[in-house]
Amino acid sequence: MADYATVTYPASHQAERRFDRIIGNSAALESVLDQVEQVAPTDSTVLIEGETGTGKELIAHAIHNASQRCGRAFIKLNCAAIPLDLLESELFGHERGAFTGAIAQKIGRFEMADKGTLFLDEVGDIPSALQPKLLRVLQEQEFERLGSGRTHKVDVRLVAATNRNLVKMVARGQFRSDLYYRLNVFPILLPALRERREDIPALVTHFVKLFSRRMGKQVDSIPPETMAAFQCHSWPGNIRELQNLVERAVILSRDGLLPNPLKKRRTRAIILSSNAQSLPSSMTLEDSDRALIVETLEEVGWVVGGPRGAAAKLGLKRTTLMAKMTRMGISRPIDQEGTDARDVAPETIGREDAQL
Repeated sequence: MADYATVTYPASHQAERRFDRIIGNSAALESVLDQVEQVAPTDSTVLIEGETGTGKELIAHAIHNASQRCGRAFIKLNCAAIPLDLLESELFGHERGAFTGAIAQKIGRFEMADKGTLFLDEVGDIPSALQPKLLRVLQEQEFERLGSGRTHKVDVRLVAATNRNLVKMVARGQFRSDLYYRLNVFPILLPALRERREDIPALVTHFVKLFSRRMGKQVDSIPPETMAAFQCHSWPGNIRELQNLVERAVILSRDGLLPNPLKKRRTRAIILSSNAQSLPSSMTLEDSDRALIVETLEEVGWVVGGPRGAAAKLGLKRTTLMAKMTRMGISRPIDQEGTDARDVAPETIGREDAQL
C-alpha cells in the first residue's frame, strides 16, 4: 500500500497549547493561535473576522478555554438565527407579561454568561435599534430585562464574530461606529482555507477518522489522487465545506479506500505555479488557468462578481479575476442581444463583495 496515504494524525505541538481541537500547523494558522494566546488571559473584547466556515466558533472556544474563565460558562448566540423581534429578549431576558406571549420570566444570554464568556456570532446582523443597548452593556456591564426597571450587573467577557465587513457597514450607516470600536479592541482575522492549503491533508485525515468512527466504517487509506483533489479545490465554503465533503466520501467509501467526492464536478482552483510540475506535458500553466476560468464563467452565466459569481467560485477577488481575463484575452462571446460579460449579477448590485 505504498501508493496510499495512511490515515494517521499528523504530529503537532498544538496539544501543548490546549488547541487540540484546532487542526493544522500552517504559518497562517499559527499566527492566529499566537494571537489567541496573547489575548486569552485578558478580559478584553475580541472580534473574530473571516469568511463563513473558517472556524470562528472554534477560535472563540479556544480563547475561553485558555482564559481564567475556563471553568465558567461559555454561552453562544447566533444573532442572524434569531428573529429581530426576539433578539432583545434573547440577549437581555424579559419579565413575565413584558409582551404578548411572555408567560414566564426569561433569563437572557448576558445573565447566563455572568462570570464567563459570551460568544455573539454574526454580530453584524444586530439591528440598529439594539446596538445602543449592546454598547451600554459592554461599557457599563449592566442592563435591564424587558419589562423591568431593575438594573442587573454582570461580569461578562465578550467574543464577537462576523463574516461581514463592519467598516463598510459603518461607512454606510448600518452599524454604529462607537459599537464597532468597542468590539474591535482585539481583532483576529481568520484565513480562508485556500490561504492555508498545507493544512488540508491534516484536516482531511481528522475528519476521515471522525466520520469513519461514527459510521462504524473502516477507512484505511486516502489515495493520492483523492488528496490532490482536496488540495486543489477552491473551498468557497472553507472548513465546513471540507467537513461535509469528507463525510460524503466516507459514506461512499469501499474496501477501506476514500473516494474522491469532487470527481463529478471539476475542481475550481487556479493551479498555482508551485504545482506546475503536476500539469500534463501538453498543457501549460497559462492554458490550465484559462480553461478553468472560461469553464467557470460559462457555468455562472459569465457573471464575474458577487457571491455567486465566477470570482467567488474560483476563490479570487473580483478585481484579480478581471485582471486575469484581460491579460488572457477572455471575454464573453456577444450573443444575439449584444450583451457581454457582467461584472456583478443584477440581484447582487449594491451588496458588499463576498470576499474578505
